[in-house]
Amino acid sequence: MSRLGHFARLIAAAGVSIGFVAVGSALADEAFITNQNANSVSVLDLTSKKVVATIPVAGKPAGIAMSRDGTRAYVTSPEGPYVSVIDTASRRVLRKFPAGRDPLGIAIDPTGKFVYVADFDIPHLYKIDVSTGKIVADAHVGKSPCGVAVTPNGKLIVVADRDDNQISIVDAATFKRIGVVKVGQHPFGLTIDAEGKRVYTADVVSNTVSVVDLASQKLIGTVKTGLRPYVVAVNGKYGFSTDEYGGTVTVFDLKTLKFVKRINVGDYPEGIEFSSDGSKLYVANWMSDDVWGIDAKTFKPVAKIKVQDGPRSFGTFIRKTP
Repeated sequence: MSRLGHFARLIAAAGVSIGFVAVGSALADEAFITNQNANSVSVLDLTSKKVVATIPVAGKPAGIAMSRDGTRAYVTSPEGPYVSVIDTASRRVLRKFPAGRDPLGIAIDPTGKFVYVADFDIPHLYKIDVSTGKIVADAHVGKSPCGVAVTPNGKLIVVADRDDNQISIVDAATFKRIGVVKVGQHPFGLTIDAEGKRVYTADVVSNTVSVVDLASQKLIGTVKTGLRPYVVAVNGKYGFSTDEYGGTVTVFDLKTLKFVKRINVGDYPEGIEFSSDGSKLYVANWMSDDVWGIDAKTFKPVAKIKVQDGPRSFGTFIRKTP
């Protein structure tokens, strides 16, 4: 287990088979689940609700970013330390490239030309050219950077600086930090809304989601969650946080920032993402080794799919149907 993985288990306790299956016409969404302890990525057909392939990925894979066209998945291995490039059609690792000392959070720019990788060991965000696998720029951010997200227009990159209790805002063109906003304690995962206006951070220790306005670079609200929120997803009317220690997903209203509901899921939920049509929400549960599907309107579980040991899928993990 990586040092980060060990830390995550400690903080939660204290208070994201090898096979090949051809895609064919690939009409269904698929989830690519990083199984950190099993050193693998499980591929799930979200229509049949079955694992259709398992891809070996060494180095305790944790973070993942799916290209917009769904042809590539980029996976961070903190104990590599490197990023693996997966061809989603052939279900195989095409190549690996180095990414600092302890790569964790990862995001991809809208053009698909670059990935942005947070190095948990040192306060840096790397810009990596996917065609060469080379680091072409390096931005200084806060301590223990974790989650990474990019605005829909690709102009800004936001990083959760866990040990500084803040987010760093990086200009994608100059690759310089242009802003810092204090949030709750130990922000881990974060997301940006579809309009590119708001950032939502999961604050692990303070049990909150912080809401930041990107234009003003100010904290505009907080939401109380369950215990140890790790990742946030937003879509339309509601926001959702995975509450790792609580084994729940907290639902909140995006307009009022008020609590709506708490959904029981598996043990130690981490990664969370919507299906392409927004009707389902998928949650990777680290300790129960499964992925749950939730109806985004009724908030009721509609699927439970068993995967390998230690699923995290920290990032964007669904290859979405066009």
